[in-house]
Amino acid sequence: MQRPQASLDFSAAPTDNMDKSANSTRAILDSVFVGIVTLDASGITWMNRSARRMFGGELHEFIGKPLSVVAPPEIDHPFRMNDYLDKLEDGQAHAFECQVAGQDGRDFWVVGHAVVTLDDAQQRQITYALFDIDRRREAEARIEKAESKLKNIIELAPMAMSVHEAPSLRVVHANLGALAFMRRDSLMSFGACLEDDLPPEQARVIRAEMLTTLETQMPLNREHRIIISPGIEQVWELNYLPITAENESTEQVLLVANDVTEQRAAEKARFDAAIMQRDLLVKEVHHRIKNNLQGVAGLLQQIATRKPDLANTIAEVVGQVQAIAQVFGLQVGNEPLLQLDNVVKAITTSVQRLFSHAIDLKISGPLANEWLLPEAESIPVALCLNELLTNAHKHGPSNASIQCELISHIQGVSIRISNVGQLPSGFSFDLIHGGVTGLALVRALAPRRSATISIREENGYVVSELQIKPPGIQLTTPTNMASESTVQQYALWPQ
Repeated sequence: MQRPQASLDFSAAPTDNMDKSANSTRAILDSVFVGIVTLDASGITWMNRSARRMFGGELHEFIGKPLSVVAPPEIDHPFRMNDYLDKLEDGQAHAFECQVAGQDGRDFWVVGHAVVTLDDAQQRQITYALFDIDRRREAEARIEKAESKLKNIIELAPMAMSVHEAPSLRVVHANLGALAFMRRDSLMSFGACLEDDLPPEQARVIRAEMLTTLETQMPLNREHRIIISPGIEQVWELNYLPITAENESTEQVLLVANDVTEQRAAEKARFDAAIMQRDLLVKEVHHRIKNNLQGVAGLLQQIATRKPDLANTIAEVVGQVQAIAQVFGLQVGNEPLLQLDNVVKAITTSVQRLFSHAIDLKISGPLANEWLLPEAESIPVALCLNELLTNAHKHGPSNASIQCELISHIQGVSIRISNVGQLPSGFSFDLIHGGVTGLALVRALAPRRSATISIREENGYVVSELQIKPPGIQLTTPTNMASESTVQQYALWPQ
């Protein structure tokens, strides 16, 4: 007996599997941030959650409708093109960027792709992939607006301005004011490097300063002096500013150059006027101090006339006052540094006039008139010389002149004062204690860091010698710089 064959129906299984696959695919597409919309000849068949959120509605509101329901009224809008099914081959995509009018009233921009695919029934359909770029376009619009404002500011600015990209420092934009600074007849070309449009030395300096701005991320201010022609220069103030987006690296460098030649000239004129006024005041003060000191000396001499028993003591005080007065007299109309030979001449003249005792002054040696005495050392040295000359007058015969010699050499100077006489037995200058008169005053006033004093007897003469070396004195031109100029001028990019 033949058994009947069982009849098996497999048609339901593939359909169920296909539905499950489609549902799984749609579930996956629902989770992506890209809007997915499928259409066939009758209209929209499905859209994912992102697309529904973009269009501002639910799926049932769009089923069967054309995609143009969310398109602005433009005739050539990509959503109004219905020939994709006919023109595109399977798998071929068409890219576009357009504006979308959502059902909730929001207008925004998307970038998308339209591609022809097959549905579950193997029928051709169009699948749109849409990405909301509204924020990107808003950012681009803000950037474009900011750049436009920056360009307007640069163009209208009265100073020279240019923008350079980092890190190449090529020119992005330059205004008309940059012509004066660059000394050009036409603007720098877009994308040109500094070396293309500037003299080599000028380009090198500006490039180094721009790189410093990029490295430090801080504004930089510099002042350049540009030689236009012999004796004529311009002064430019340069400001470098890094242009940096928030939390990003520097993208550009802004150079602002301002011609401050007249401003610096005015500042120098004011400074020179202030110096001149100060000098006049100092001259007047020194002149009055000298006159007042000489008046004091005159009063002391009158007292000495009335009191002969104090004449010698008062004479010493008068000599000291006159020595100080001579220093202030030399400072009238001069800088704080006094010529040492002039100080020696003034003190010897003062002592000779006060005591009517002849003094033979001799100045010898190289650089004798180039040694300068600082203001802080001038009065102590003058008082020391006055006391040594007064001491020679007191202890030497009145009919024999006093010899005073200024001997100059490279290392310093020696001032020797000689008078006929002899020293007491066992005399030593080192044993003299400090005081306010005579050799005690000399010992107290002598500059310890730079001066030495010796008193000795030589062939019937008492020789007092004051040796002074730097820093107590200094040369007008230092010996190691004698062959060079004491002022050096550096000019950027002579042209």
